[in-house]
Amino acid sequence: MKKVFALVLTCVLSMSMLVGCGGASTKQENAKEAPVTESKPKEETQTTAQEKIVLRIGFSTNEEDPRAKGAQQFKEEVESKTNGGVAVELYPSGQLGGDADLISSIALDSKTVDIIITDASNFATYEPKMGISALPFSFSDFESAWAFMDSDIQKEVEELLLDQNMRVLAHYDNGFRCVTNSKKPIETPADMKNILIRTPENPIIMATMTALGANPQPLAFSELYQALQQGTYDAQENPIPVIYNNNLYEVQGYLSVTNHIYSGMCFTIAESTWKKLSPEQQTIVSEAALSSATFNRELNKKQTQELVSKLEEKGVKVNYPDISLFAEATASVAEESKETYGNLLERFAAWKESR
Repeated sequence: MKKVFALVLTCVLSMSMLVGCGGASTKQENAKEAPVTESKPKEETQTTAQEKIVLRIGFSTNEEDPRAKGAQQFKEEVESKTNGGVAVELYPSGQLGGDADLISSIALDSKTVDIIITDASNFATYEPKMGISALPFSFSDFESAWAFMDSDIQKEVEELLLDQNMRVLAHYDNGFRCVTNSKKPIETPADMKNILIRTPENPIIMATMTALGANPQPLAFSELYQALQQGTYDAQENPIPVIYNNNLYEVQGYLSVTNHIYSGMCFTIAESTWKKLSPEQQTIVSEAALSSATFNRELNKKQTQELVSKLEEKGVKVNYPDISLFAEATASVAEESKETYGNLLERFAAWKESR
């Protein structure tokens, strides 16, 4: 009987151990499977967050300016073709800073702005050769100016900006710069003598005004209207669409159509932002930049032709001085820049002769 009892007890203990081992094994398998099941939603959420990109576009002029209209077209095309995967936000009127501030924000990779639309020569404070397109009296019409902005010479210079976190995607048009003031018509360079004129923080424009005898002082565009209204400045210089669309005629009584500098604009994205885009998104953004630039150019040209009469209706006195006198007075600007531009001046001259 003792042997039989011992045998039964052994069997019971063995069965208990088997059941216990089986339970532990099941728990371990469940423990291994559970994290895999839970991790899937987290991975999907992270991927979705990475795909959603917001591009903030900053520029100094208001919503009526042709660059704003072009930026709006860019926004619509990008958001449509990416099915909302890339959103575009517009910040006009210097909301993210003036032109100099916007360029600095991208150069410093501050993350406050992703795309800026500003004069090509404004970049000369970071890369001096970027002033080549703004040398005074270089172009006589829109078509030749556009052709140069899209040329290999300009492209070669813009590639130097990549080291500054700046990638130029397209060229908008701002038009030919003219002088307005509150005192008198500007008929000759002598009329510019000692006039306190606002300019952007742009070495080429400032040098041009100095050559004409004026006293240039830089100021953010967002502060210009008030400065002119208060009489802090006598004059300013900008293309005709900028003058009209930003109501500068309200505080400036005279417009002299000097066309002293062509203002080509760079639609520029931060290189750090560009690298966040997928190859497909990069293609969409690049193509949208080019198509919006075409729209912007035609609109700016049209407004330049039509808005002079509207300025006259607003009471502005418009005059057309002898341009050759101003060209002669500013010839020194290019001459004094030879060391900066090197052989670019010769190549630029050859390019113009070939057209």
